[in-house]
Formats: sequence, structure tokens, C-alpha cells
Amino acid sequence: MRDAQGVAVDSMMEPPEGPAGQPRQLAIRFTGSGSEYFRIWIVNLLLVLVTFTLYYPWAKARRLRYFHGHTLVDGTALGFHGNPRAMLRGYLLVGLLFVLYSVAGQFSVLAGLVALLLVAAIAPALLKSSMRFRLANTSWRGMRFVFSGSTARAYRAMLPMFVPAVLVAGGLLWVANPERPPLWYGWLMLVVSLGTVAVLPWLLWNLKRYQHENYGLASLQTGFKASVGAFYLLAFKCLGLALLMVLPLLGVAVYGFGQADSLRSGGAGSGGALLAAAVVSLALPLTLVTYVTVKTYFTTGLQNLVWTKTGNRSMRFVSKLRFSRLFWLTVRNWLLMLLTLGLYWPFAAVATARLRLEAVIVKTRQDPATLVSLLQASDVEASGDAAGDLLGIDIGL
Repeated sequence: MRDAQGVAVDSMMEPPEGPAGQPRQLAIRFTGSGSEYFRIWIVNLLLVLVTFTLYYPWAKARRLRYFHGHTLVDGTALGFHGNPRAMLRGYLLVGLLFVLYSVAGQFSVLAGLVALLLVAAIAPALLKSSMRFRLANTSWRGMRFVFSGSTARAYRAMLPMFVPAVLVAGGLLWVANPERPPLWYGWLMLVVSLGTVAVLPWLLWNLKRYQHENYGLASLQTGFKASVGAFYLLAFKCLGLALLMVLPLLGVAVYGFGQADSLRSGGAGSGGALLAAAVVSLALPLTLVTYVTVKTYFTTGLQNLVWTKTGNRSMRFVSKLRFSRLFWLTVRNWLLMLLTLGLYWPFAAVATARLRLEAVIVKTRQDPATLVSLLQASDVEASGDAAGDLLGIDIGL
């Protein structure tokens, strides 16, 4: 998807339309099963623990091969071809950066902040490498996907993250004793924190635009037409939903503790304690219900917004994920994971993937067979960049 700051959708390279030019829908199906993935998951988990997490890249590659291989677009499965050895290099690099940050924080607050700024400074490059590696190692009908986003655009996409960090670091340089900052620095942190929350929808829009307007398959490239206002609207809806659910909970808590205090002051100490305990016992499940509801609403809204606004004149996506279905599936998954002490997690992952993937359809004006032949005959390298990235960084973004 594109907007005023990107390339217009109409200018993207596209194959000529077929004679009829009538749109058709390509269904996405997910054929994985929880029992199959459970065997992969349990082996991965044990090997990651035994190798002190060094097996993680191989575990991730096995997981991605399984989920890609069971995702069918118009009856043809995706493929994942990432090399775990290359992924290990990226994994070790990212791990080293966070170890350096943790060690620096032990020396002083300033050292930790400087280390955090250094990590943040290379985060856009890591994002670009991650997307390039993932797409270059994903295929459909023998053709590799491409990610065309540049490093410079990745830095622009993550600009809202840098401004608050620079303000905090700059203010700390004027503090004589970073361990005991003055009052004005506390106010600065408050303002920066509020500002950071305010720009989060802008940051998310930047990141999604950077990702979704740079997906490609041979000469095809997607555009992204969602506006930043749509992201802020989604954020306000989630905030309103959270307040709608939290305020009654707070009212009940205040009333309950007030009644408990009255009972204690009136000599009924045990009754007040029981009422206070009842309020506390209800607070946790109600908080969890609020979290699941808001998170599910956000996930549903974000998927539908992002994918429905991704495409070009020849092909586009439509997502119709329903909140109610995802909500009840999430509740069911959480309950079963609780009852099985986490062992239901692979089944939950498969069920969630099926629901979310099959909620998306691809609308195209090209017959898939004709489209594949046109792409294979084009001057653009259809296999993509098989190497992806020298470091093999895949941070799952």
C-alpha cells in the first residue's frame, strides 16, 4: 500500500490483465494439525533447553517450514528455505547486543542508556535484514518473494522511536548524579513517556507501511493505502473499550473496600476481611478478561486494516477476521493451556493460525497459471535473493 510519501499504486509494475480481466478469489487454507505440530514443538523445546538456546534457529526453521508448508494459496503450499546456520549468526548477533546492554546497565544508568541508544540505532538495519531474509526464503509455486525496502526507509519508519530516546539521553547528560536525578528530570521523563504513548500508533503505521509496501514477487509489488488516522482510530477504540471495562471494575473495587472498612470500623472485622478478599479475588479474573478482550479486538482490527489495504491494481488482499470467533478461540486456548500446564500451546497455535489465515482471501484479475508464466518470463529475477542476508537475521517482525 502507498500514500503521499510512497510510490503511487498505479505506478507499480504489473503484468497485463487477461482478456476478461474479471477478478477471482484465491482462497487461503491452513491444513496443519495440533498433534503433528506438538511432536515438532516438544522436540524443539527439549533441544533448545539442552543446548542452552543455541538450537533456537533450527527450532525456528522447523516451525516455519511446518507452518509455511501447510499454508495453501489457491491449492499450492508456501515454502520456507531459510538456512539455520545463517539464522544462528543473526541470533548470536542480536543476543550479543542485548548482553552488552544488560552488562552496561550494571555499571551505571548512563552507561545502560548509552548502550540502549546504540541498540536502538541499529534496530532499523536489523528490521530491514529480517524482512529481506524472511521474504527471500519464502516461495510460492517455485518463485521466491522479495522485500525491496531500503535501510534508509527503515530508519525513517522508526523515527518516532528515536525522538523520545534522544530527549531522555540528552536530559541525562545535564544531570550531575544520574543515580539521583533532580525533580525536573522526573517531569521530563513523564512528558516523554506520555509523548511516546501518543506516537505509538504513528510508529506502528510507519512500520506496517514499510513492510507492506515493499513485498514483491518478481515484477509485482504491493502498495499500502491505510492512513495514519486509521491507526489512531483503532487505538482510540481499544482505549475506549479498555476504559469501558476497567472503570466498572474500579468502581466495584472502591465500593468493596469502602464497605470492608465500614465493617471493620463497626466491629465486624472478619466480615470486612472476607469482603476485601472477595474483591481482590475477583480483580484478577476481571483484569484478565479485560486484557484478552482488548488484545483480541486490537489483533482483529489491525489484521483487517493492514491486509485489506495491501495490494495493487492487479491483486489485493481482503481480511474478514471476526472478533467474536477470535475472542472465544483465545479464551478456549487459554483455559486449555491452563488445564494442561502449557502443553496445549501447539494446538492453540495451529488453531489460531488457521482462523487468522483463512480469514484472508486474495483477489486477482489474473489467472494464477497465466500470472506464474508471465512472472517466470519477465526480466526480473523470479527466484529472488536466495541468500537473503549475510547474517541471516530473522527477528520475526
